[in-house]
Amino acid sequence: MSHDASRSTIAENIARVRERLDNACRWAGRSPDQVTLIAVSKTKPPTAIADAAACGLHDFGENRVQEALAKIPHAPPQLRWHLIGHLQSNKAKPAVEHFHLIHTVDSPALAQRLDRLAQERQKTQPVLLQVKLGDEATKAGVEPAALPALYAAVRDLPYLRVRGLMTIPPFCPDPEAVRPYFRHLRELRDALQAAFPSDDLPELSMGMSHDFEVAVEEGATFIRVGTAIFGDR
Repeated sequence: MSHDASRSTIAENIARVRERLDNACRWAGRSPDQVTLIAVSKTKPPTAIADAAACGLHDFGENRVQEALAKIPHAPPQLRWHLIGHLQSNKAKPAVEHFHLIHTVDSPALAQRLDRLAQERQKTQPVLLQVKLGDEATKAGVEPAALPALYAAVRDLPYLRVRGLMTIPPFCPDPEAVRPYFRHLRELRDALQAAFPSDDLPELSMGMSHDFEVAVEEGATFIRVGTAIFGDR
């Protein structure tokens, strides 16, 4: 496929995703402005990122810090980068240096390391707490029962700002089967907000290419869409 052909395909895909997002928001009684579309660009080259950016996308998600570091210098400079994969502590320093939002904080130790690194850069680092809603051994995240203690520990760190919660539910071909996980994440966020009423926890990062409409109906503010934009990996 030529580059021009791939660019037109990405543009068409983004138009379809935006139409799906608009329809989901209308159905849910929400404004599309309340939902940020993150283009998940893992395994995709900087040319594909540039093509998506040319269609007006500003937010891009990467799973691996090392892969992102190889792309960011070759991508348009105005983009916001989201870390949506598991963060190893030895990659925390470049994560703080390059990512607008880290979606995958799941332990006090990782949070404390990020806080120290953010202090060194005199930067306030926005983060989300990743919650494990399912029994898949391969999925990271804090167990729901341990979430209040983690939040209480992280909210007191001076250089981190917890903005909300993130989850990667078990894969189900039927989006409706995933709805309970999305609803559970919203309920966990609402419970934290009730316990800490002066805090601001607006964000819910949930929903991917095949199920983001359901996530939007349940309150998602970030949807992470890769295949529906860039094609199969």
